[in-house]
Amino acid sequence: MLIGYSRVSSASQDHASQLDALEKAGCQKIFVETESGTKADRTELKTMLEFAREGDAVVVYRLDRLARSLRNLLQIVDDLTRRGIGLQSLTEAIDTSTPSGRLAVHVFASLAQFEAEQVKL
Repeated sequence: MLIGYSRVSSASQDHASQLDALEKAGCQKIFVETESGTKADRTELKTMLEFAREGDAVVVYRLDRLARSLRNLLQIVDDLTRRGIGLQSLTEAIDTSTPSGRLAVHVFASLAQFEAEQVKL
C-alpha cells in the first residue's frame, strides 16, 4: 500500500499541492498534519509510522515534509527499512527500496540540512 504524508508548518499554509501530488502518485491512505517540522512529537507522523506495514511505502512530496533534521530523516529511513517499508519522495524522485534510492536520500538530506544551516547564518 502507498501511504501518503502531507505536512505544512502553519494553518496559513495549504496542503492542496501536496495532496494532489500524493493522490496522483496513487496513495491509498494519506495522513495530513499541520505542525512545525521542528516539533519532535507530531501526532499524524507517529500515527502514520505505526500504520505502515511490511511491503508498504511511505510517500512524501519532499523529504523536508517528513523530518525535522538530517539525523531525524536518517532515523526514520533506518526504521522504515528495518521494518521492510519503503520511502518515496516525489520531488526528489527517490525510492529507498533500491540501493540508488538509499544513496540519494542521504545526499538530498545532506543538501537540505546544509541549506537550512545557511539560512540561519
